Amino acid sequence: MSKVVRFGVSLPAELIERFDKHIDSKGYRTSSEAIRDIMRERLVEEEWESDSGEVVGTVTIVYDHHTRELSSLLTDLQHEHHEEIICSTHIHLDAHNCLEVIMVKGSGARVRKIADLLVSTRGVKHGKLVCTTTGKNLL
Repeated sequence: MSKVVRFGVSLPAELIERFDKHIDSKGYRTSSEAIRDIMRERLVEEEWESDSGEVVGTVTIVYDHHTRELSSLLTDLQHEHHEEIICSTHIHLDAHNCLEVIMVKGSGARVRKIADLLVSTRGVKHGKLVCTTTGKNLL
């Protein structure tokens, strides 16, 4: 484990009170744990913004599988990007709607492009890219 460094921060009392309530509701035991996670979150965002290096994420889409040719089109898009798409999970929500979670890995720019293609496909009712890190550059 790396060396732990203590540092002080001056903040308005009201901000600290609100932050303490927030982290308590999330189950953090200490402010340090919460601040560490906030710092990591920003570093992960920076990874995605820089487009250098490898990132991972999930693209979640909901669609009506009765939409003409949609299932086939989504499968074709995934095959076209087989190098970045790690795997996918397909769930039948009801008689019409399906949920698909597609795991992606690659440069931030490529992953965002693939997510945009999937989410903007005609017939997709809702879609969202959730970004995270491979953890290689995160402490």
